[in-house]
Amino acid sequence: MTIRVLIADDQEMVRMGFRMILSAQDDIEVVADVPDGISAVAKARELRPDVCLLDIRMPGLDGLEVTRQLAGPDVTDPLKVVVVTTFDLDEYVHKALRNGASGFLLKDAGPALLIEAVRAAERGDALVSPQVTVRLLKHFDGGQTKRDVAPPSEPLTARELDVVKAAARGLTNTEIGTELFMSLSTVKTHLAAVQGKINARNRVEIAAWAWQSGVMD
Repeated sequence: MTIRVLIADDQEMVRMGFRMILSAQDDIEVVADVPDGISAVAKARELRPDVCLLDIRMPGLDGLEVTRQLAGPDVTDPLKVVVVTTFDLDEYVHKALRNGASGFLLKDAGPALLIEAVRAAERGDALVSPQVTVRLLKHFDGGQTKRDVAPPSEPLTARELDVVKAAARGLTNTEIGTELFMSLSTVKTHLAAVQGKINARNRVEIAAWAWQSGVMD
């Protein structure tokens, strides 16, 4: 299976570099690269790529607004978005993930992490640059204090809580399975059950809920 990717960045050299890195992989195909946010929304809706790589600072629409239009809470059939940026600012990370991003990567993270972020997004995992993962989740939406969050529609099982805590630490599904001696399908089943119980759209929202609700205390 080939992962179809759209790249949006206002710097031509960045687009060329990402295209070269990703196109060298047997399982990834770059279907388009565009220089601005308006083109990114139009091309993404036209081509329906598996993953969209978006810069934050772009003409027309910035990457955060493009993310909201392609993957936000009001989108019926959201696309998978990975935000790639030079700027490691908490407000960018928070807004990108709240707007539906499946990952947040710094441009200096290196080719290996770029490739893994694309693959992780396609399979439903979320990859955030290691430099910001735990800090991001602990401070998600501001402050380390426990926030008022809606309780689950029904209590989480002990095993579901184990999976949630592992996800909140930034582990991928494969790493969770290894740590908890579960098959990949069992991990995915638990995550899907948790999403339903806490009304989360993806694993990033599960992780944020874990920190906000005090599960990680």
